[in-house]
Amino acid sequence: MKKQNLRSMAAQAIEKVVEQGQSLSNILPPLQQKVSDKDKALLQELCFGVLRTLSQQEWLINKLMSRPMTGKQRTIHYLIMVGFYQLLHTRIPPHAALAETVEGAVAIKRPQLKGLINGVLRQFQRQQEELVAEFSQSEQRFLHPEWLLKRLKKAYPQQWESIVEANNQRPPMWLRVNRIHHTRDEWLALLEQADMSGFTHDAHPDAVRLASPAPVQALPGFDQGWVTVQDASAQGCITYLAPQNGERILDLCAAPGGKTTHILEAAPQASVLAVDVDEQRLSRVYDNLKRLGLKAQVKQGDGRTPSEWCGDEKFDRILLDAPCSATGVIRRHPDIKWLRRDRDINELAQLQSEILDAVWPHLKSGGTLVYATCSVLPEENSQQIAAFLKRTSDAALHTTGTADNPGIQNLPGAEEGDGFFYAKLIKA
Repeated sequence: MKKQNLRSMAAQAIEKVVEQGQSLSNILPPLQQKVSDKDKALLQELCFGVLRTLSQQEWLINKLMSRPMTGKQRTIHYLIMVGFYQLLHTRIPPHAALAETVEGAVAIKRPQLKGLINGVLRQFQRQQEELVAEFSQSEQRFLHPEWLLKRLKKAYPQQWESIVEANNQRPPMWLRVNRIHHTRDEWLALLEQADMSGFTHDAHPDAVRLASPAPVQALPGFDQGWVTVQDASAQGCITYLAPQNGERILDLCAAPGGKTTHILEAAPQASVLAVDVDEQRLSRVYDNLKRLGLKAQVKQGDGRTPSEWCGDEKFDRILLDAPCSATGVIRRHPDIKWLRRDRDINELAQLQSEILDAVWPHLKSGGTLVYATCSVLPEENSQQIAAFLKRTSDAALHTTGTADNPGIQNLPGAEEGDGFFYAKLIKA
């Protein structure tokens, strides 16, 4: 495998996110295929890290450069950011970080700019202490775009700072123990035999948080389907859905399949239809079913037009993990901060209400619909459900919140699950 310059690869990936609005989860995996296993983790750390702290890197560049890099030189702007990030936030020895970052200019065919990069990074090293102190007093120190801060302050006047703080941390690694094979405590004992330790979750019976993240191949029985990587809050969907054997269950907006497979682990004799609008992401549903040895019907389809993919069929239970801003999972996907726009929120809320209205007639009388999002914004969550209950006479809220404040809102916490919302609705 030809040795790649990881810094230039990271700079080009970050440029695609920030300038072209591409998602890091689409860009990164093919890049990681080109590097050794040892380098995969570093490449991910550089991309995630720069996007997590992007406001800081932009602020530093504005301080240290008299004019921005434009046009074909733009990648150098992001390469310098990769340099700052290593010097500030990693244990890479400064001389190595500097040398590799400067070499990145050669990999992106801009060797004439090596001196510029070297000069900016060395100047930063000389002024690092006072620059960091000045940044910590600046408006940008929260590392979030202005529009999102404004919405968080409005929705959570007491808690917005702790939400922002949690979003800026590296996420914990949560697992879901497959109860078909082991109880959670049995699997925890296997984990300890493998010299690792984990913690349980009070509310979600299959959830284990690793004391420190580990590669999946190191987890006991991962290839045999004994365990799945899934955040604790996402597991909460099945706690509220409470699927039963023999039922016909719809998992809508199902990709990548974490919740589809959790339904089948909880109720192996249920008949599950998994539907998602994104044909490409459905391949991940098949992969997850295969690894866990589970069977479901999988279809591509739009949640707004259920009759196209299920005719007039009615279901005992429906899980609607609605398309949303993903503002509850920023610590896992820091590019969300820079890909989302303020105007997206109303558009997403409109889409969610259309899907809710379209799918409700496909729930049997007495059936359960769980509405879930990985958002922390009320427009997509409590306000969405309040409006739905108002216009839907045969829908009633069950055990999740109150009529004034419907649903349950999880906020991200250092040792907790991601930001997540659930509302359990019963059809009269």
